[in-house]
Amino acid sequence: MKAEVSVVGKEIIGVKTFDAPRELVWSAWTDPKQVAIWWGPNGFTNTIHEMNVKPGGVWRFIMHGPDGTDYPNRIEFIEVVQPEKLVYDHGDDSNPKQFHVTVIFEEEGSKTKLTMRSRFASEEDIKKVADYALEGLRQTLGRLREFLEKK
Repeated sequence: MKAEVSVVGKEIIGVKTFDAPRELVWSAWTDPKQVAIWWGPNGFTNTIHEMNVKPGGVWRFIMHGPDGTDYPNRIEFIEVVQPEKLVYDHGDDSNPKQFHVTVIFEEEGSKTKLTMRSRFASEEDIKKVADYALEGLRQTLGRLREFLEKK
């Protein structure tokens, strides 16, 4: 089953249920060695420079596109409730608050329902990225599913 990904107002929302316990999904999302393997759309790789998952902690990484383009990223964690919720601002060094993200990890028996909400400042900002962001999120959650299936 593909992730449900949509634009609602100023938010991009992705929902996916994984056939894995919540602690495993949380670990895959918050451990730099694991997240480097699956993060990003198909064909992307990652170099993690730092990942400090705590309020005020920073995750700096570069996503390497299949065409050789590098995309620097900077995430600052605002709220971390293990293994239930991550809240952070996502951007880069020049614009660290391009969008605000809340990720919820819900137990559903032996499975985990993940809901990711990325809130932008305006609907115009979403329109600038929606064409590639929706499919990119769908592929990223698909890569996470594949990663978890191997564990």
